[in-house]
Amino acid sequence: MKPPSISRHFLVSILAFGLATACKPTTDKSDGSTKTATPDDVSFLNVSYDPTRELYGEFNTLFGAAWKKKTGQTVKFKQSHGGGGKQARAVIDGLEADVATLAIAHDIDQMYEKAQLIPQNWQSRLPDNSTPYTSAIVLLVRKGNPKNIKDWPDLTRQGVSVITPNPKTSGGARWNYLAAWGYALHQNGGDESKAREFVAKLYKNVPVLDSGARGSTTTFVERGIGDVLIAWENEALLTVKKLKTGEFQIVAPSESILAEPPVTVVDKYAKKHGTEALARAYLEFLYTPEAQRLVARHFYRPRLAEVQAEFKSQFPDVKLFTVDGALGGWKSAHAKHFAEGALFDQIYSTENK
Repeated sequence: MKPPSISRHFLVSILAFGLATACKPTTDKSDGSTKTATPDDVSFLNVSYDPTRELYGEFNTLFGAAWKKKTGQTVKFKQSHGGGGKQARAVIDGLEADVATLAIAHDIDQMYEKAQLIPQNWQSRLPDNSTPYTSAIVLLVRKGNPKNIKDWPDLTRQGVSVITPNPKTSGGARWNYLAAWGYALHQNGGDESKAREFVAKLYKNVPVLDSGARGSTTTFVERGIGDVLIAWENEALLTVKKLKTGEFQIVAPSESILAEPPVTVVDKYAKKHGTEALARAYLEFLYTPEAQRLVARHFYRPRLAEVQAEFKSQFPDVKLFTVDGALGGWKSAHAKHFAEGALFDQIYSTENK
């Protein structure tokens, strides 16, 4: 499935990324002349999910230089990373993020529903439902693929150890779970009882549930536990191409899910900090060509069509379905699978008695 591309109208409108008000001249009271104000340095917190550390570390440098050039203001960036569900709860409980860049829309929805930190229509404020990049869920195996993992059914075989994080705390883990569920549902003609049986067999093979995706990567890659890691595509590509060259390989399943991590200004906190214009510009800049190329270099799938074409060969060819198209959207998927006492709790408690 080809991700939709950013509209040209929007792209043109953000090339200045909202800096007009930041650069507005001020009047010198002594003689009526005007001059450009140099704002004080400002601190800025991005609360994000586990595997985006490297991406936003480099993005902050790129955006910070552009913002400094336009406004004279130096931004002191701070990053917070962890399992997406835990990160959302931290913001709701008072971690004063200027922006949140999380793994799933449901976690950001909670910021409205539980604390009114953002407006209900937050997802309509940026293109592509406020998802400036996407990913997919793939399988990472050890060199030579010793357990001959080829597709989702191999993860249910006896003697195969599967590593994936905890869906109760990790957004990436929920994408992993739904990728397996959607595959099983499609293979069994929509029969949910058979899909449940399939996913239960898979989780029976999971020896440990880390709290976030990066923790699961560490368990698999550094600690040597497990035969296969269910992973963000970007995390798998990072491991294969940069961290552990030659030690691991990616298996693209026959079908997976298009993972769409969303972003938002956290309006209540940004207003409190006086960073609303900065926060909007920060997120809008993610859609510019230079940022989209940075996104792709960090192994996320870009939205901008011209950048998609440049990096097409980097990504495995996988048949992708969406949570909206195949599973009724995040609200429905969360209630059915991840709420207290829902299917994941039922499956995991049964398989681990």
